[in-house]
Amino acid sequence: MEWSFRAAEELSAAFRAGEVTSVELTEEAIARIERDDKAINAICVRDFDNARTAARAADEARARGEDGPLLGIPVTVKESYNMAGLPTTWGMPQFKDYVPAEDAVQVARIKAAGAVILGKTNVPLMLQDLQSYNEIYGTTSNPWDHDRTPGGSSGGSAAALASGFGALSIASDIAGSLRTPAHFCGVYAHKPTLGLVAIRGMVPPPAPAFPTDHDLAVVGPMARTARDLTLLLDVMAGPDPLTRGVAYDLALPPARHDQLGDFRVLVLDEHPLIPTSSAVRAGVNRVAGALVDAGAKVERHTPLLPDPTEAATLYVQLLGANLASNFPAERYEQLRAHAAGLNADEQGLASMWLRGMVFSHRDWTQANNRREQHRHGWRQLFAEFDAVVSPITATPAFPHDHEKGVGERKIDIDGVEYPFLDQFAWAGLATMPGLPATAIPTGLSPEGLPVGVQLIGPMFEDRTPLRLAELLEQKIGGFQAPQ
Repeated sequence: MEWSFRAAEELSAAFRAGEVTSVELTEEAIARIERDDKAINAICVRDFDNARTAARAADEARARGEDGPLLGIPVTVKESYNMAGLPTTWGMPQFKDYVPAEDAVQVARIKAAGAVILGKTNVPLMLQDLQSYNEIYGTTSNPWDHDRTPGGSSGGSAAALASGFGALSIASDIAGSLRTPAHFCGVYAHKPTLGLVAIRGMVPPPAPAFPTDHDLAVVGPMARTARDLTLLLDVMAGPDPLTRGVAYDLALPPARHDQLGDFRVLVLDEHPLIPTSSAVRAGVNRVAGALVDAGAKVERHTPLLPDPTEAATLYVQLLGANLASNFPAERYEQLRAHAAGLNADEQGLASMWLRGMVFSHRDWTQANNRREQHRHGWRQLFAEFDAVVSPITATPAFPHDHEKGVGERKIDIDGVEYPFLDQFAWAGLATMPGLPATAIPTGLSPEGLPVGVQLIGPMFEDRTPLRLAELLEQKIGGFQAPQ
């Protein structure tokens, strides 16, 4: 029996029942990687010897009657997480030999839950692209079309899942880095509420792994089913034991509803700053149709939605400030000079991004205050709705494009070119206010490419979009393996 595309939940049940051993699951996954990953290049750091050791230990633990939520399950880890004894580079050539001495808190958690880690998955340079390529490990391709990107920055993890290289992966998201690869590769991902999941050890080299708070950035689960997202989130969630974990325990509220027909959902398929491709709009409409058929309350417009144009502007400003905070002084001064030369009437997202990169503390505080106004608006919206359905990006996976920087590229939307950065508006819808968002597949485009949507929920009510994802998976189907 082939296990490579089975859900982690199924693998766990079979493992507990003695139908399969962890060694068998691990050897099958390794064989598939060795056979198929030459074309995909998803697993950039292989750790097969340690995986085999962990699999044998899992089988011995089961024989002793021990258990764990991920016991014996083969998984992968995004390259940006520290793993003791393995390189962490974030794609930066100068750190190709950097090897941390301590596991990231999430790596430690999945190990404690019994997971068998096959290796690390590829990323773009500094995690700053919707593609996954770098000088050290090369280019990761989309399993559905090798001429296209799997997305970024968690593209290696999404491509690995779509290819059957492990049942789960842990990754991260600040600009759609969980959701976009899931959308491009036809898998599931969950961007948790900001602060729900400890992030220590997901840090660029050679920075120390301090338990600091991160603005916008989260770490979260990727899987091939919605239920597996919840399984992995339950392992990952909770405060850092070095800080808030000293005083607080995790107590996520249950999903607001258990039946599809009971949900109240706002459906969005248009953004004032960027068009939506026909393929993505069809995916959104398929979800909307399934909700209507189930008897859910579905609306397309509401005055309660915080202004999406201002939201996108705040998002790129805060994102720019976040990313530029660790730039070398020389580069930062170049950015300041460039920003000072902008005309006042240059108000596009690329210009706002640049201005955000050189924010003063006063500028950032004012932007953060406006963010709090948006969060208040979302609280009011979620008093009337349970979730929001929207695109993740404007298009399905696009062809590899390594010629220009992110700020200089264009994105083709139904034959018309638009600024590449403008598509971040959809990712920022949930990221800027810190809301949870679950990416789900909705089917294939006419060209045979996966299309997904995001289900955005109320802060710290992550189980609501996750449950909605499960119900929609039952209604419209879910993951399909590339042919």
